[in-house]
Amino acid sequence: MSVFEERKIDCHCHVLDPARFPYAADVAYRPVAQEIGPVHQYLQVMDAYGIERALMVAPNSGYNLDNRCLLDALELGRGRFKGIAIVGLDADVQDLQTLQAQGVIGVAFNPSYLGVDFYSAAEPLLRRMAQLDMVLSLQVEHDQLLAFLPMLARSEVRVLIDHCGRPAAGVGVQQAGFQALLGCASSGRVAVKLSGFQKFSLLPPPFDDCRPYLDALLDAFTLDACLWASDWPYLRPAHRLDVGPLLRQVERLLPSMADRTRLFWDTPKRWLGFAN
Repeated sequence: MSVFEERKIDCHCHVLDPARFPYAADVAYRPVAQEIGPVHQYLQVMDAYGIERALMVAPNSGYNLDNRCLLDALELGRGRFKGIAIVGLDADVQDLQTLQAQGVIGVAFNPSYLGVDFYSAAEPLLRRMAQLDMVLSLQVEHDQLLAFLPMLARSEVRVLIDHCGRPAAGVGVQQAGFQALLGCASSGRVAVKLSGFQKFSLLPPPFDDCRPYLDALLDAFTLDACLWASDWPYLRPAHRLDVGPLLRQVERLLPSMADRTRLFWDTPKRWLGFAN
């Protein structure tokens, strides 16, 4: 069986459809042209590459706190999708439960975009999320994770780390932020998305300099807490990207189909709560 045909859950993708859901007025970046990704186009991607389920992450780009495009996609997916929303730090339990009822399983924090200080008062929200068994999808870069570790530990929220933690390119696996990420593996509450290689590589695709980070993450977290994600439709990429070559990269990383089944299906199904 081709790697393109193997069953998959894509654990990080976006829907951007400004024709149906105009961008918010206050956003710093408005995706255009090939960065735009309506849900009907993503359904074609799913069909081409064996993606049966997906975790759709609301982007700060384009929409900020406006989750209408995400919620529309979740409704159209009829159970194939789950969502990660963006909410205000003052969102209460009722706000979160309203989103849960529409297929949202967690909230996105993006310090790589908004900075660490933006989330300095986020601990009460994290506690409310933990109370509802919602996950935090956390996109940090370089050493930003260090500032979040005490808050994450106290809140006991489950965490999905986006894009391998986005280590500083060229610095190596010993950098403090990446070592802190590896240290989270023992908690049992943290999983990591093997994705977004372009965000921490100094090379063009296939991003060969990312291999030491991937090996270290697989060793620390094991396939029980590693998830695959496409990051489609690729916002502000330095190089042209597509799902197919990224899947071939996974095939080289994990030659065993049994291992890929754990990465593509078994582990994300359990972490994200898909029934089948």
